[in-house]
Amino acid sequence: MRRFSLLMLVSLLSLASAQPERIMRELGLDLEIATIPFEEILSGGPPPQGIPALGFGGLSGVVGSTPAPEFIAQEEAASWLRPNEPIIVVSLGGETKAYPLQILTWHEIANDVVGGVPVAVTFCPLCNSALAFDRRLPIEAEAGEPGRSESVTVTFGVSGLLYLSNLLMFDDSTHTLWSQLIGEGVVGALAGHELTRYPAQILSFEEFRAAYPDALVMSRETGFNRSYGRNPYAGYDDADSPPFLFQGTVDGRLAPKARVVTIDAEDPVAYPFDQLETERVVHDEIDGSEIVVFWTPGTASALGASQIAASNDVGAVGVFERTVNGQKLTFEWDGEAFVDRETGTRWNILGQGLDGSLAGEQLEPVIHNNTLWFAWAAFRPETRIYQ
Repeated sequence: MRRFSLLMLVSLLSLASAQPERIMRELGLDLEIATIPFEEILSGGPPPQGIPALGFGGLSGVVGSTPAPEFIAQEEAASWLRPNEPIIVVSLGGETKAYPLQILTWHEIANDVVGGVPVAVTFCPLCNSALAFDRRLPIEAEAGEPGRSESVTVTFGVSGLLYLSNLLMFDDSTHTLWSQLIGEGVVGALAGHELTRYPAQILSFEEFRAAYPDALVMSRETGFNRSYGRNPYAGYDDADSPPFLFQGTVDGRLAPKARVVTIDAEDPVAYPFDQLETERVVHDEIDGSEIVVFWTPGTASALGASQIAASNDVGAVGVFERTVNGQKLTFEWDGEAFVDRETGTRWNILGQGLDGSLAGEQLEPVIHNNTLWFAWAAFRPETRIYQ
């Protein structure tokens, strides 16, 4: 049985000496405003920006700025990015970009612009959660203009703090701490405020290349010397192993680190990867909306072997609305693609119509999370597990 690297564990524990409240004061947080107990905020070890978010604007007297992410053509990326390696795909405003997890594992946040939209593409290795957020935040107007707010574009940094084993980000304007898994401010001026989320899908580099042959890939030329491609959390995704720096209650309905796809709806739901691998296609209804969940093999875990490309195949998931041009579709797997019974159109894991009468159409993505059960259940204990 694989276990989380003992060397990594000892290293992190040796670093975890900084006091969370001292760190929060250094970041300039308003500690009078919080939605979570301070005693449940833990230090992960590194100081603020010790894990350097890319494109961070800096915080005077605390941490400096970092270079913005650069992007390269797929042919160049293929010299170091293997076909099965996991990447995060974000498509906005007619532009699509890929963010390799072999890079984000070491940086956790990439502040970027996609299709003219300022976004933060984030990855928390301890939860295996990949999410994309809008970087525009509401700021109260100056005194004398009550009731009016303005929008400011921020960048996000890695605080070095954790809540329920999940990354706490901070922004360079309001200094609010943000929980990555639920996209919500938890300490500081915007505590209780929710970030705007955009669809972000984890899949293999090979699937990305087939779907978006002209799209760019984030470069390993980050300005930092890191062992990109190596996994510092080797063995962490062993389903039965305990989570790291987690003080919550483990929901025993699934193994602690069982992989799940979750939807944060009024009635939240989780789809276990084990079941998706068996069924390949799942139809469900979420808050009155008809959705479909796809699963395909071929994507390596970012948290398995010491080299990501050599990790176990956990597959990739896509979640979409079932209705296209007013017609509700029913899907099945034919051994090579997803096929809808109504038109016979074949679809890929990204919801693109490949051939048939709906070729060229795009299924509407449903915002979801690809994460580990212990973390999701701690934030959303009322979650229904799909049966």
